[in-house]
Amino acid sequence: MNHLINARLRGRPGLFTLRWLDGRISAIEAQADTLPPPAADSTGFDAAGKLVIPPLVEPHIHLDAALTAGEPNWNLSGTLFEGIERWAERKALVTPEDTKSRAHRTIRMLAAHGIQHVRTHVDVTEPGLGTLQAMLAVRDEARDLVDLQIVAFPQEGIESFANGRALMSEAVEMGADVVGGIPHFENTRDQGVSSLHFLMDLAERHGRLVDVHCDETDDPHSRFLEVLAELTRVKGMGARVTASHTTAMGSYDNAYCHKLFRLLKQAGLSFISCPTESIHLQGRFDSYPKRRGLTRVPELDRAGLNVCFAQDSIVDPWYPLGNGNILRVLDAGLHICHMLGYEDLQRALDFVTDHSAQAMALGDGYGLAVGRPANLVLLSAENDYGVLRTQGHALLSVRHGKVILRRTVGEVTWPGAQPPEGTSRQG
Repeated sequence: MNHLINARLRGRPGLFTLRWLDGRISAIEAQADTLPPPAADSTGFDAAGKLVIPPLVEPHIHLDAALTAGEPNWNLSGTLFEGIERWAERKALVTPEDTKSRAHRTIRMLAAHGIQHVRTHVDVTEPGLGTLQAMLAVRDEARDLVDLQIVAFPQEGIESFANGRALMSEAVEMGADVVGGIPHFENTRDQGVSSLHFLMDLAERHGRLVDVHCDETDDPHSRFLEVLAELTRVKGMGARVTASHTTAMGSYDNAYCHKLFRLLKQAGLSFISCPTESIHLQGRFDSYPKRRGLTRVPELDRAGLNVCFAQDSIVDPWYPLGNGNILRVLDAGLHICHMLGYEDLQRALDFVTDHSAQAMALGDGYGLAVGRPANLVLLSAENDYGVLRTQGHALLSVRHGKVILRRTVGEVTWPGAQPPEGTSRQG
């Protein structure tokens, strides 16, 4: 296959033909009319009026912990902190082979849903960093399916864990792409602030990106975001810095947030919300009224800040569900965040495509434009709204000009009767 006809593109009327050569997009041509389907032996594919987008993006997941829920014990309270305790138990059983096997299985789940760019956090609070070494191998082994960014993630803290600073530095030297942190989990506020200064200096010194688990709590006094944002502003690193979760923002008072947003806009950092995981983990210490436990996604978006959605976990101590489908998370996120207005529905895919690519600093390596990598996904609807409303599927995934996935959606039949009004014969 080297071309795709009768494709719809986001934000552009009419139908298009996309062509590629040597793994890069060579032409995007407007069609005057619908073209006949290509012959069976052709190198082309008929999009049949469906939507073609650059690949879906997963900007925040923990592949090293995936598929471990209940091993050896379940997180019975559903809290973030018990999840960390359960993971510490499972971490004692981890081997490089175990890590690689689960990571590859999870990557195939992601790729099956049209995801080709993934940022995974890898726990580096581990003497010897065997898990990180295994994930660095996975990064290379899985390159035919996904581009993988690896975050050096100090799950149990930088300052509060023995040799935490040395382990972070070693992880970066080994090849981690992104420097992580978890300031709200450090033993004291002073340690949290110190950890942010350390990780930002480390990233600046080595030219790495930054992605911090920041204020992942309902505590309104957890205000490490302001520290991260100010460091980002002072260092001029906005395009390289991401704050993940920031769920405490949902508990901040509006007066403080008004001041905070001024700083956030000056800093220019990105935000990642994990709505399914956060709605599950947060609000656990409330009776009623019970907080939703999410960051201020619509407010961040309306303020012009870059914000996107991610899955976070797939069947691990923090979240017992998940199947790799980022469109499921998009659906849940828009519901939870009260973002089902007309304009939001018309641009829903922004939160799992372009915004996520910006957070991952993919630059010219992402997007449908001549000269860029021939990475694209055909979805089972005509536009953003249709994809969301029908719980759309990835029908075709092309990576560097090669087909890595084809899906045939099952047929629904109504023997002896007409289908109910408004029901399609295709599921």
